[in-house]
Amino acid sequence: MGHRPHLCQVLSRPSIWPRFSDSSITHIPPGRSNSTVTSDQQVQNPFGMDEDCTNCPGLTDCRESVVHGYGDVGAEFLVVGAAPGPGADQSRIPFTGDDGGERLQWILGELGFSRSSPADPEPDLQNVFLTYLTRCRHPDRDPTDKEVDTCEPYLNGELRMINPEIIIPIGERVLRALAIEYTMRDPDGFDLPEEHATTIRGRGFELLPMRRLDRQTDADAEAFVAHVVETVFGRDYRQTKGRRER
Repeated sequence: MGHRPHLCQVLSRPSIWPRFSDSSITHIPPGRSNSTVTSDQQVQNPFGMDEDCTNCPGLTDCRESVVHGYGDVGAEFLVVGAAPGPGADQSRIPFTGDDGGERLQWILGELGFSRSSPADPEPDLQNVFLTYLTRCRHPDRDPTDKEVDTCEPYLNGELRMINPEIIIPIGERVLRALAIEYTMRDPDGFDLPEEHATTIRGRGFELLPMRRLDRQTDADAEAFVAHVVETVFGRDYRQTKGRRER
């Protein structure tokens, strides 16, 4: 196949896309070669976090899975969602198996982070790691503040082990949660969609906020890709932050 499908095609035909060849990747981020990530670099739940966690009584009985991180453990980019979607709840792999997941996988493919079809149940990722604020899905509501606090050690552990250069928070809830720890700005001062597809200088990281996947338009997705290509890949983002112990 000579080109990647447009986003609207992906979301309307989720089950028939073949795996893409290496030549279909649109962009390769600086600092990474166009080479396949080996199995010891990319695994599901690579840090052996508790897959039978029962710390949140309001979630234990309604979830299917505890969904921890997935992707390249040497990644410079880390994507954080609020909670697993229905697809990830079934598969245990973040951002797969539903329309929101396919939208993100399309974006990652356009940026050269994924070699897979957006509908692939086990994406072949490079230089990106996918995770959540909270690890269990409630079918009828967003995570509570207490649930976010309870899951915080999981996310902090992944951040310490991966030590990314760039964090992509998906949705206002995630952006505000990360802003408390990693920026100098008032968390209540952030506003999406205004902050969508922008760069926020943080303490130890840069943040690239993204609108919630279920509220994004195709234009939003394409604007995010354009921002990363033009303003992040166009410079050596590794030189813009000071490393710190976490």
